[in-house]
Amino acid sequence: MPFVLYLLALVVFAMGTSEFMLSGLVQDIAADFDVPVGTAGTLTSAFAVGMVVGAPFMAAITRRLPVRGSLLAFILLFAAAHIVGATTSDFTVLVVTRMVAAFVNAGFLAVALTASSRLVGPTKKGRAVAVLLAGTTVATVAGVPAGAALGAAWGWQSTFWAIAVLCVPAVVGVAIGFNPRLAGATDEERVPELTSELAQLAAPRLLVVMILAALVNAGTFAALTFLAPVATDVAGLGRSWVPIVLVLFGIGSFAGVMIAGRLSDRRPRPVLVIGGALLIVGWVGLAVTSSSPTAFLCLVFVQGVLSFGVGSTLITRVLYAAGAAPTMGGSYATAALNVGAVAGPIAGAMALTTPLGLTGPVWVAAIASGLALLIAIPAMGLIAPRGIRSDGLAESRP
Repeated sequence: MPFVLYLLALVVFAMGTSEFMLSGLVQDIAADFDVPVGTAGTLTSAFAVGMVVGAPFMAAITRRLPVRGSLLAFILLFAAAHIVGATTSDFTVLVVTRMVAAFVNAGFLAVALTASSRLVGPTKKGRAVAVLLAGTTVATVAGVPAGAALGAAWGWQSTFWAIAVLCVPAVVGVAIGFNPRLAGATDEERVPELTSELAQLAAPRLLVVMILAALVNAGTFAALTFLAPVATDVAGLGRSWVPIVLVLFGIGSFAGVMIAGRLSDRRPRPVLVIGGALLIVGWVGLAVTSSSPTAFLCLVFVQGVLSFGVGSTLITRVLYAAGAAPTMGGSYATAALNVGAVAGPIAGAMALTTPLGLTGPVWVAAIASGLALLIAIPAMGLIAPRGIRSDGLAESRP
């Protein structure tokens, strides 16, 4: 894999830490702003709204601009949003900063995903996605627990400041190490008209796989956003266990992404069908056995593997299905995943008020994953046709 992919993964690590860090900070933010935990959890949805809107918008306005300049601008704006968020005492302002941060995060990820598919060629998109998403999973392993620990020691604001500081080496790395020619970003003759790329959204293969990605991610975010209260109030673990729980989920998600990176290009069917079925069973098992600390901790790891393994495979399938939209394909993947990230925490917050209580979001994850599998099985011939290897041209046909 080209070294530049690992530089992009460093940035994804910083942004992933920001995206997921609220899992360990929701209770502290709720107490500080005197709002319900469910309301504080909607900060995750605010971030996801920015991702959904920002991905296609930012990809569209930067599609003919130099890739390196666009990426650097995204990182600097991202840092600025976190500085404002760390210094505000108004919950509404905090929500706005999360949306702004998400907006530029979406732009960065959309451009980075598109560039990565050019860097590695038409048959290795899954491996490129795995490298980028490794940044996200490392964020759940190291960044998010570290943020939770910082928040516990010096307040949740310290985590926001840490994210801003982490952007500094990311800026230096992209400025020095990214060669825009490697991604073909300046070759305007290869960029089709925007209307032509947007028209690909009507292609059945692309539409179906985007729906699947949204459903799987909705389940993941519904459960992950409220994982800390389940750990402390249902499993009976102390607050000091929250970072450990997030580390377990992060290690599992890293393993899932790495496994999917090897399989999603050439063997997507087993990942989607078998992995999807196991994902449902795992969410149900987590909801039923969450009062047992041992079962809870084991299943948190397993669900990290399964949710990110299936999810990253779906990202890869979006990129293949959007082959005729070379500058917008990354934004379609980003938007699809974050539609789920908007709906998931909202549905999870609503489930908290039902008799299911704190395990309600986990049941939401099971239902969303079940719907995805019900759609995927009869549509598998469309999503991943048998006998068609990932040669780019075959996969890009709608």
